[in-house]
Amino acid sequence: MYTVEEFDQQKTKILKYILYKKRTEQEIRKKFASTIDENMLEDIIEYLKEAKYIDDHEFIEKTINNFMALKNLSIKEIQYKLMAKGLSKNEIEDYLHENKEELEQYEIKSAENILYKKSISMEQEEIKQYLLKKGYKPENINKAIQG
Repeated sequence: MYTVEEFDQQKTKILKYILYKKRTEQEIRKKFASTIDENMLEDIIEYLKEAKYIDDHEFIEKTINNFMALKNLSIKEIQYKLMAKGLSKNEIEDYLHENKEELEQYEIKSAENILYKKSISMEQEEIKQYLLKKGYKPENINKAIQG
């Protein structure tokens, strides 16, 4: 067992880590698994989830909104980037499903942006292959080409 002081001290350390940059539950576990007692870490994570400092659903939403504002990615690439953060595949797929139309529009727009940028140095067929490799859906690539 551990003392309240130890709990507060470790909780503060984790809070600083989260407040510096939003983190997933998995990222927190990885970072502190070797330095904080397993039971204490579980209790701290539970506490932080209840206090809404750790919210993987909100993390998915904010991360996707950032990608959509700043990057040209396929839906597949977004999914892989989120899974790399240790987020649950089901939670990611649920979010993608709930926001399907908006994400489809985003993917078409991203494909259009890439087509435009790459058209200077590449043939349309090459760009199409490039987009397919990046996980863009063929129907979205075609919509982007038709503009």
